[in-house]
Amino acid sequence: MDYVVLELQRRGLKYYRLNTESLPQYRVEMGIHSRDDWKIYDGENILSGGDVRAAYFRRPGKPEVKQDLEERGHLNYAESEWASFLKSLYSRLDKMWLNSPANILLSEDKPRQLFLAKDIGFLIPETSITNDINSFKSIAALRSVIGKPLRQALIEDKNEKIIFTTSLPALDSVDEIDLSFAPIIVQHEIKKAYDIRIIVVGSKVFPVAIHSQDNTVTVVDWRRGEVPDLLHEPIILPVSIEQKCKDIVRKLGLKFGAIDMVKDLDDRYWFLEINPNGQWAWIENRTGLPIASAIVDELVGELS
Repeated sequence: MDYVVLELQRRGLKYYRLNTESLPQYRVEMGIHSRDDWKIYDGENILSGGDVRAAYFRRPGKPEVKQDLEERGHLNYAESEWASFLKSLYSRLDKMWLNSPANILLSEDKPRQLFLAKDIGFLIPETSITNDINSFKSIAALRSVIGKPLRQALIEDKNEKIIFTTSLPALDSVDEIDLSFAPIIVQHEIKKAYDIRIIVVGSKVFPVAIHSQDNTVTVVDWRRGEVPDLLHEPIILPVSIEQKCKDIVRKLGLKFGAIDMVKDLDDRYWFLEINPNGQWAWIENRTGLPIASAIVDELVGELS
């Protein structure tokens, strides 16, 4: 978000940054006469619905009620009501979004992503979403496989743990009880030349090779290592692959997408997944690619 704010400031464009976790400290009003019939007063500025022409959605926090409420149930109720107000506000902005929160939620469905990507014509690793040992055996019998979360990549307990994509063990060492705990995505492992992160903003495509195979720690999942240590290299995709990247973003109802792909040792390109609200600032910082500028271009385009 800060990169986008800096670009807005550089261009001298007016903007308002709403930190959603602070919303309960503001005064709000929403009417029913028109889509623009709402206001937010933060103590210094008033933001009215009629002032907004475009909106950028980037990892909002949950509204945090700071009042000293005696009962936990009252606090939960208040925060739930603020969350509902926020959802109503999101819907009021409708087609102004980059990206629509509703479309982000739908687009995070990884099986849907894979089905759509296959329909578009991407190469997709053989995949099974399962917690069944027999299903696992049928896909793992042919070649080595990897496993990754269906959605949640973070275990929140006393010590938070990130779940990375992992090479799965041989068939005879997989425990049926462990596998039955929750469904996971099981895919044939692609032998990589390198990983690719592709940022799509409207009609603009920014592909970057991440040389994950240069470090033994990041061979399966480049996120395991310290990303700055890996070579990041802007590349040119084949025209057909670039068009498919645009197509899947559009068909998901998005204007922005962070696509993860792999180029294999035979120069083939494999689609892995798309994050509709994915990170990109580190790529701009490492490569100089003008991603923030492209985002602002897309937002400004909504004004015309």
